Amino acid sequence: MGTPSTGGADLETLARVVGRVRANIERVIEGKPDVVSSTLVVLLAEGHLLIEDVPGVGKTMLSKALARSIDCSVRRIQFTPDLLPSDVTGVSVFNQNTREFEFRPGGVFANIVVGDEINRASPKTQSALLECMEERQVTVDNTTYGLESPFMVIATQNPIEMEGTYALPEAQRDRFMARVSVGYPVEAAELAMLDSHTGSNPLDDLEPVTDAAEVQKLTGIVGQVYVSEAVQRYTVALTAATRRSEELTLGASPRATLHLVRAAKAMAAIHGRDYVLPDDVHTLARPVLAHRLLPSVEAAMSGRSTSAILDGVVASVPVPEGNRA
Repeated sequence: MGTPSTGGADLETLARVVGRVRANIERVIEGKPDVVSSTLVVLLAEGHLLIEDVPGVGKTMLSKALARSIDCSVRRIQFTPDLLPSDVTGVSVFNQNTREFEFRPGGVFANIVVGDEINRASPKTQSALLECMEERQVTVDNTTYGLESPFMVIATQNPIEMEGTYALPEAQRDRFMARVSVGYPVEAAELAMLDSHTGSNPLDDLEPVTDAAEVQKLTGIVGQVYVSEAVQRYTVALTAATRRSEELTLGASPRATLHLVRAAKAMAAIHGRDYVLPDDVHTLARPVLAHRLLPSVEAAMSGRSTSAILDGVVASVPVPEGNRA
C-alpha cells in the first residue's frame, strides 16, 4: 500500500484537532475515553458508527456532542415504526407552477446524520440507508444525487431484546464500520454528571472546534498512513479465521477487512504514527468485527457471546513481530 508519506506536521495538525474535538465531547460524556476514541477513529476513517446500549446511558448525547463539535450540516432522524423510506432519502414532488417534478432532499442530505433508535423503524425504512452508507449517494426516481463530503451516519439502537424493535439485517450491520457500547458510568462520573447536567444541558454550551473542510483534510492525512504487507496479511488472517470458526455461522466479510485496515490507519494517525502496528488491528478487532458475526446454534445455546467467540479467534491468529511489522 505504498511507502510512508505522512509528514510530521500533518500528524501534529491531526493530533491538535482531534484533541480539541475529544475535549469537547468529554465535556458531555464523562469517564468514557475508550468510547470517545472509537468514535473519533470512525470519523477519521470515513466510516459509520453504531452505538448500541440500553436506554439512558448517553447514546444520543454522544452522537450529538460529536455533531456539534464540527461546524457542518447535521440532520437528526428519529426512527419510528411509521417512518417512510422517502423521509430518509427524499421524494419527488410535482410543482403546479412549473408543471415539473422537484426533488426534496430527505434527512440523509447532511455531513453528519444522527439516526436515533434505528432499530425501531421497519426493515423497509432501514434499507433506505443502504445505498447512501456504502456509495455516498441516493437514487430516487432513476436520478442519482451525490451526498456531501465528509458523510457519516451515527446510529443508536437499543438491544434487540427490547420491546418494539426490529433487528438490523446483516447487510445493514456490515455497513457500520464499528459498534460501541457506552455502558453505565463509574460512580465518580455519575456524581459529576449530577453537578453538570441538572442545572442546564451541557450540549447547549458546546461550540464547534473544527469544520467539514478540516475534517476532510484529516481524512486525507489518514489515507496516507502506511500499512505493511505483514499487517495486511495479519488483517486478512483475522477475518479469514472468523469464516472458518465452527462457532460462527457468518464470518467477517471482505468489507470488514477493509474497514479494519482503514480504522487501524486512523488509530495510528491519532497516536502520532505514520504506519500501522499489528496492535492497532488487534485493538480494533472487537469493535469493528463483532457486530457482523453470527454465532452458531450450538454456541448460542451454550451461552457463548459473539464477542467471546471473536476473542478466541483473534487469540488463535499469530501476531507479526517488529515495530513496523
